[in-house]
Amino acid sequence: MLQAHSFLWNYLWVAPNLLLLFLAVLLWRRGTTRQFPAFFAFAILSSVGQLAVYAADILPSVAATTYWRVDWGDLVLEGVLKFALIGEIFALLFASFASLAQLGKTLIRGAGIILVFTAALAAAFSPRNEFVGIISGANLLEQTTYLIECGILVSIFFFSAYFHLSWPRQVLGIALGLSVSACVHLATWALIDNGGLLRSTRLILVFVNMATYHFCVLLWFYYLLVPRKAATKSAVPLPENNLDVWNRELERLVHQ
Repeated sequence: MLQAHSFLWNYLWVAPNLLLLFLAVLLWRRGTTRQFPAFFAFAILSSVGQLAVYAADILPSVAATTYWRVDWGDLVLEGVLKFALIGEIFALLFASFASLAQLGKTLIRGAGIILVFTAALAAAFSPRNEFVGIISGANLLEQTTYLIECGILVSIFFFSAYFHLSWPRQVLGIALGLSVSACVHLATWALIDNGGLLRSTRLILVFVNMATYHFCVLLWFYYLLVPRKAATKSAVPLPENNLDVWNRELERLVHQ
């Protein structure tokens, strides 16, 4: 069963993307897309992109070079969407500090633009007829995206813990799904890149990565659709922290 193009392989590639599309439809019907526009765009476009890559993989009429070019385009699109989504997570978490939220969102999305620009340059200057160059470029882009994504998300979790910020339930679920997927992906590919592994072991790690993404999609279903139990809120105001000072200073600089 743990073989490429087996039933489990096809299921783990197709099912999470169909489920994510279904989740986007449910969010649209509930009218919550305005609250999470970046996640809604990510759910639709990344799923469609992955399904297009899957179709290019199984259709015998699609050449190998064409498949990797489709994969390259999907990776660029997914990278932009992820950085837009992480920027949205940051803005929603720091919503009480408007200036900090806007600055963080702009910086994170700027990193996404730089990544896409770098990928475009790499594609432009790579040999057009070198098949190995296309594969290595796609793999490098994928791992770079996950590495930066993981670093930014870990930083957001660190700062939220340091400043004792309260995570909105749905925002926490989105961030957890992205974080788990990125961390497991980096770990599995770090092992896969080890040339000493057997092919069967490398294939198992690929399945672990695919199954993890399936789990993350189900995690998004839970956090975005299952209502949270009502909790009693404390009327005691929280003490001022450094974030309040930074936010006021940013507002002062902006309005100078």
